[in-house]
Amino acid sequence: MIDEFTVRHHEHISARSFDEVIAAFEAALGSVENGELQDDIEAARSPSDFEARVQLREGASGFMRFMTVDHGAWLARIELKAKARLYTIGNPLIAQTMIKHELGAGLNVPVRLMIYEDAGSKTVRLAYDLPSSLMSHLDNEHVAEAARKLDVKLVALAELATGAPA
Repeated sequence: MIDEFTVRHHEHISARSFDEVIAAFEAALGSVENGELQDDIEAARSPSDFEARVQLREGASGFMRFMTVDHGAWLARIELKAKARLYTIGNPLIAQTMIKHELGAGLNVPVRLMIYEDAGSKTVRLAYDLPSSLMSHLDNEHVAEAARKLDVKLVALAELATGAPA
């Protein structure tokens, strides 16, 4: 099966420096990059216990970092100068609001976004594809409704980090 659909891409262009955007963004997140979520999965004795453990990992935004890729660091190894980080962020409690209706929603949660300094304009950008648009091909109203709520949380986080609308 091959499916085509339209994805809505957002970029928040900030007047803040790369380091300021990164700091504000990361401060709003919890982190499970060192395997803490796996530990919680194994230790949880019930659904409510798992939920409580996940809530302890959330940042103020309701999200946590699953993975950070510092593109700038590895690009420097091949003598290219760039400021760019790719993040995978999410929350299992948010993801389940979609995945319980359609397992295929798991392709797009957790969410990926990138913070980078544009080489030409020297502006700092926070870019992502809007989750509801990524979920649109599933044609499931329950998923769509939950994805729209995720959109709101993601936009709020992006605006907090950048100080700018999309």
